[in-house]
Amino acid sequence: MPNALKLGFGHFTAPIRGVFVVFCDEGLKFGPATRRALGAVTDIVARAARSERFTGKKSSTLELVMPAGLKATRLVVIGVGKVGELKPKDFLRLGGLAFGRLPNSTADASIFAELPGGAMRVEQAADLAQGVRLRAYAFDRYKTKRKDEEKPPAVRNVTVAVGDISAVRKADAPRVAISDGVVLARDLVNEPANVLYPEEFARRAGALKKLRITVEVLDVKAMKRLGMNALLGVGQGSKRESRVVVMRWNGGRAGEAPVAFIGKGVCFDTGGISIKPASNMEDMKGDMAGAACVVGLMHALAARKARVNAVGLVGLVENMPDGSAQRPGDIVKSMSGQTIEIINTDAEGRLVLADVIWYAAQRFKPRFLVDLATLTGAIIVALGQEYAGMFSNNDQLAERLTKAGNETGELVWRMPLAPEYDKMIDSKFADMKNTGGSRWGGAITAAQFIKRFVDDKIPWAHLDIAGTGFDSRQTDINKSWGSGWGVRLLNRLVADHYEK
Repeated sequence: MPNALKLGFGHFTAPIRGVFVVFCDEGLKFGPATRRALGAVTDIVARAARSERFTGKKSSTLELVMPAGLKATRLVVIGVGKVGELKPKDFLRLGGLAFGRLPNSTADASIFAELPGGAMRVEQAADLAQGVRLRAYAFDRYKTKRKDEEKPPAVRNVTVAVGDISAVRKADAPRVAISDGVVLARDLVNEPANVLYPEEFARRAGALKKLRITVEVLDVKAMKRLGMNALLGVGQGSKRESRVVVMRWNGGRAGEAPVAFIGKGVCFDTGGISIKPASNMEDMKGDMAGAACVVGLMHALAARKARVNAVGLVGLVENMPDGSAQRPGDIVKSMSGQTIEIINTDAEGRLVLADVIWYAAQRFKPRFLVDLATLTGAIIVALGQEYAGMFSNNDQLAERLTKAGNETGELVWRMPLAPEYDKMIDSKFADMKNTGGSRWGGAITAAQFIKRFVDDKIPWAHLDIAGTGFDSRQTDINKSWGSGWGVRLLNRLVADHYEK
């Protein structure tokens, strides 16, 4: 469980307990404090390195159990490669890699945040600590039986030795807030749908009030008054009522327009009447990863007291196929007044986003609007699980998102929008249809659909996170099915460009 980790900072001279983790470069060189701590063990490391052909190559590791002359149960040496080529996101990965080398039974560990030239810089050490926290996450609350060797200790004490404890703690504080936001998003994505349905999701989002976030929940009656028929049509086949949650953080100047984030929250997606195949349908509990990201992001912004006004809105539904479910061929009138012919009830996320985006734009008139959705399998075909697909009406916003992605490792790749694709969703019977009616360009026509509900005066970006939001590629900082993808990306976007 995430709360089993107790991470603190200490001096290089503090006693070493449990597993000892150190870093070396490609020439097998250590920092001065590391050399002093290792003492005569340095020669043992050199011999073991020759035997194992370990040279300090980036992300490589060398392990010695119970090394003679060292008060540690295990020594882990991690290579960083060429120090001059390390990027900021590499220190996050090093922290994750360090925690990942700790045996499951380990209760105590000491990590020296030092490179051959000396102590890591303050920001580097704080990034390393954040990597430890993110890698330590595990979702195991429903496991009731475990073999003794699989049971971790109740608390895992990890001490990161740094050069300036006070400065690193100060730099670490906002990273704790961001990590907590990622963990919150992961928890939401990992929960089963019988536990996390729209009303329960809304209740959990309500816990953000303790961070002085204003939380407002729109029920079915309120959405009917507003004319959110596109969203309500998706959820009408479920016994679980739909909800929209509006979260507001006012950390900027009074009256200043907010930045806005919209999340698709389909708590379970059967496909509706256009029902999905049974194979892997259980993964559709994660079809609310966009909404989970928005909740996690709002937590991060408030917890670190971001100097910005921000709104987060999530549309929460279940897409189920009972006798009152929406049918292919139905026509609904969205909140915007535009009519939609339903071609495929499994193209439901864009219907949810259509009403929530329109509502957010009309009510809050934001500085920009970013929506996130596990929207299409087509984006996975195009980009795999390395990048999220990005569609935007604004070059500056797209460039800023790309830069934030490169810096955090949560990568986005811009995809095209064009009138030729837009024509593919024109309908014979309504203003538009909810799919392009073709296998080709499915992620693009979905984005074109959403764009019809965006005021072009508002900078907007749509992030299709179908390949990154759940069951995504495992990394040094994430071994969870639910990744919490997007929290760090969007926090960086806000921090770099929209805070005063």
